[in-house]
Amino acid sequence: MAQAVRASDSVAAPRFAERPTEPIVRDGLLLAAAIALVSVLGGLLAGPALGGPLAVLALFTLAFFRNPSRALPGDERTVVAPADGRVLEAGEIAGPDGRRVQRVAIFLSVFDVHVNRAPLAGRVVAIERGGAKYLAAFDRRAEAENARCELWLETARGERVGVVQIVGLIARRIVCHPRLGEWVGRGARYGLIRFGSRTDVVLPLEATLCVRRGERVRGGATVVARLPGGE
Repeated sequence: MAQAVRASDSVAAPRFAERPTEPIVRDGLLLAAAIALVSVLGGLLAGPALGGPLAVLALFTLAFFRNPSRALPGDERTVVAPADGRVLEAGEIAGPDGRRVQRVAIFLSVFDVHVNRAPLAGRVVAIERGGAKYLAAFDRRAEAENARCELWLETARGERVGVVQIVGLIARRIVCHPRLGEWVGRGARYGLIRFGSRTDVVLPLEATLCVRRGERVRGGATVVARLPGGE
């Protein structure tokens, strides 16, 4: 069942401290180190037949948890991709309240960067969790049935923008660091999903989309849409 909490409009927004910012997410370093240790022990006990694959798995873990810095394009009305991956859908849908909105859905394979970024700057006005299934992230049912976390931001002009982290077939943990009332900067790294997932960005209907289905995008670097009033 979804849980929703909202921030008071009268409270000034403290600034969210971007995280994770390290080149490799700390949890990934710890996991890779543990696998590498088992790899060494396995190699000593059973030879390269066991130690080799485990060493490859340790390297894959480091690659999975990589966290590159990105240069932001455009101005504050330019919407950047919230994740690396392939665009599953880009177009109008019915929003949570029944109104028409624009949505860009991005599928992240296990080879993509899984750190998520804020598509626009805004104050956190709602955080909603729901779903319980772990269908493949590219399955159309996943958006409604899979475990997910919705982060809703309010821009300086009062628009509502949503970022939805949706687990995949083998993903089991969603990390979302911001708290209600905090101001999150455009492109700020704010969380991640472990091992295969999907990230959607939900925008006002008047947003102009700049990507199409099948295109590859890079979190924080690819322009996926623009809101009126920018450059």
